[in-house]
Amino acid sequence: MRSVPLVGGPVEIRGALDLVTTPSGVMPRRLPAWTKDQHQDPTEYGVTVMPSGVRLVFRTDAREVEFDVLTTTGQLDSDPQPQPTGTLELLVDGAPAGRQQAPLGNVLRMAGPGAVQQLIPGEPGTVRFAGLPTGMKNVELWLPQQTPTELVALRADGEVLAPLPDSRRRWVHHGSSISHCLGADGPTGTWPVVAASLGGVEVINLSQAGNAMLDPYVARTIRDMPADLISLKIGINIVGLAAFRRRTFGPAVHGFLDTIRDGHPHTPLLVISPLSCPAFEDTPGPATTGPNGEVTALGDPADVAHGALSLTVVRAELARIVTARRASDPHLHYLDGRELLGPEEVDDLADGLHPTAAAYRRIGERFAAHAFASNGPFE
Repeated sequence: MRSVPLVGGPVEIRGALDLVTTPSGVMPRRLPAWTKDQHQDPTEYGVTVMPSGVRLVFRTDAREVEFDVLTTTGQLDSDPQPQPTGTLELLVDGAPAGRQQAPLGNVLRMAGPGAVQQLIPGEPGTVRFAGLPTGMKNVELWLPQQTPTELVALRADGEVLAPLPDSRRRWVHHGSSISHCLGADGPTGTWPVVAASLGGVEVINLSQAGNAMLDPYVARTIRDMPADLISLKIGINIVGLAAFRRRTFGPAVHGFLDTIRDGHPHTPLLVISPLSCPAFEDTPGPATTGPNGEVTALGDPADVAHGALSLTVVRAELARIVTARRASDPHLHYLDGRELLGPEEVDDLADGLHPTAAAYRRIGERFAAHAFASNGPFE
C-alpha cells in the first residue's frame, strides 16, 4: 500500500469550501474560513464541519484503498453510548461499491443540549474497501453527513490520479437540518444527493442544521461561488426560533436574494417553502421537545395576527415575494414544500419535524421530478 497525500496531491475534496488544519490532519468545512468571524453561536461552526455532501474524488487502478479518519461525536451523560458516527460510502464509476461504519474517535460529553462539553480524546480509525474492479476507475468516498470527520491518511495498492474535470452543472443548495439530513441512511441518502444523482448535476450542500437563518454571510458565500443552479429552503428554523416577525422577515428574504443576485443575476434560483410540520402550521415558535421526543411549538396562535410567523404565514410571504420579483427576474421560481412532503405524510416525520430515512429519499425523488423536469425551473 502506498500513501497518497490528501492535500496538494491528486485527491480533490468536493463539497467543502474550507479545510481546517488539525493536529491529526484536515477537517472539511462547508463554508469559507472568513465566515467564522461572523458566527454568533458555536453551533453555527459545529454544523458546518458536519460534512453533508462532502466527498473525496480521484481516479485509481487500485483494488484496495484505506482511509484513516478521526470522527467527533456527542454523548449526553444520560445516554449509555455516544451518538452513532454514521457511515462512509464508496462509489466506483458512480455505482455503490462499499459502505462502512465510521470509526468512533473523539467524544464530546455533556449534561444536556447546550451544556459545557467535555472532550474525551479518541484515536483515528481505519476504513478499508477491498475487491474494487480492475482497471482505472473514478472513485468517490462520501463522508458521514452528521459527524465531523478529520481526514488523516489515504493509502492505495495502485496508482492514484487526479479526477477528470466534472462537466456537470453545479447546483448549490442551502437549507436547514431537513436539507442537512442528519437522519438519512447515509451520505448518499440525503435528499439533495438523491436529487442531484437523478438530475445529473453536482451538488454543493450548504445546509446548516438549526441555522438556516438568512445569514448575510451565507448569501455572500453563494454570491461569490460558481453555481449553475441555486435553491434555498427557507422558513422552518426561522419559525422554530421565533427569529423574525412578519415586518422583518420579508426584507430579510429580499436582502438575501439581492445579495445572491449580485453574483448570479440570471442563474435559475428556486425558493422552497417549508415541508408540512403540524406543530408550526398555525402556531408560532419558539420550539421545544416534549418528553415523548416530539417537537412542539410554544408560541400563541393569536400572536400571528400581530406579526408572529407560522409556517402558513411564511409560505404565503415567500410566494408573494417570488411572484413580485418575477416581474423583473424570470429565472426566480417558487416551490411549496408541501409538494415534497405533505400533510397526509406527517407520520413520516420521526419527531414531528424531521423526515425518516425513507422519506428523505422520497423528497429527493420528488424534488428531481419537479426541478429537473423538461419544463422545470432547472431545465
